[in-house]
Amino acid sequence: MRSYHLSHSGAGLAGLTVRTHDAPVPGPGQALVAVRATSLSHRELLVLEGSYVLPVKPDVVPVSDGAGEVVALGPGVEGPAVGDRVMATLFGVEHLAQRGGSLDGMLTELAVVDADSLVPVPAHLSYEEAATLPCVAVTAWNALTGDAAGVRPGDTVVVQGSGGVSLFALGFAKALGARVIATTGGPGKAVRLRGLGADEVIDYRATPDWAAEVRRLTSGRGADRVVDVAGILHDSVRAVALAGTIACVGFVGRTAEPLDPRALFASGATVRAVAVGSRAQFTAMNEVIAEHGLRPVIDRVFPFEDAPGAYAYYAGGTSFGKVVIQGAGSPAGIG
Repeated sequence: MRSYHLSHSGAGLAGLTVRTHDAPVPGPGQALVAVRATSLSHRELLVLEGSYVLPVKPDVVPVSDGAGEVVALGPGVEGPAVGDRVMATLFGVEHLAQRGGSLDGMLTELAVVDADSLVPVPAHLSYEEAATLPCVAVTAWNALTGDAAGVRPGDTVVVQGSGGVSLFALGFAKALGARVIATTGGPGKAVRLRGLGADEVIDYRATPDWAAEVRRLTSGRGADRVVDVAGILHDSVRAVALAGTIACVGFVGRTAEPLDPRALFASGATVRAVAVGSRAQFTAMNEVIAEHGLRPVIDRVFPFEDAPGAYAYYAGGTSFGKVVIQGAGSPAGIG
């Protein structure tokens, strides 16, 4: 079997190599999964450049997100069966153990995974689609539903840009009955966001003060919830309604203005840091995906042999939706 390895966090693409190994054998409580597809998220770029916030072991098999088929079980496994189509949660059963970081990830032909970490693939999804769910989809679901208030029908939700979390948040928010205002950086992406169900789209290049535009579109009230993926809390506070919620998911913008504590206090908003979610949230999300027939947005699929090309393409920042790496020898489009 073949696996990709990253020599160390911060090694960049030059540190990504493929090796051949003997097939692993699952131990007690473990399952052996033939990985049919993996997907990239911003997390993988952070690991590659050495700025990921959690530990990354040397020589790690990278990539947290993957889907595949159970091909063998270790002793004492209850639940998954050989032949099941499954995804692995990003976090393992131990506290803060994460795939593609302190644990080996999914960019491999065969992965040994704790059986308790496996979640069934929704029946209507292909392996390529399912591989997009464990990190950004669960994060988006948590951002919308993981607090006491949650998104309710009639709420207004703001999503930022067209990255994975934002596109999933758009689809989930619409399924939950919310009105969605999306921000983006150009007319082409604005058209695609409307096609995915966004009720309003703000081009922040044409309208730099997008927070004021959110207020205008909500008759001065502001949004009930802002899913902030860019770390622009200063503007998100201006866009959120009194006592609304800001789900702080990331900081891809990296040029954020300082957050004025007086503005935050005046808003009465709750700012909640969101880092993926639990297995229970993953399962609840999958129920909604199945009920509404939701499908992830995939920009491009690369072969296993060109995983470095997938990384380079994703890092270029031009993708709309997820970048997927197909498993070696994997049949396409199973669903």
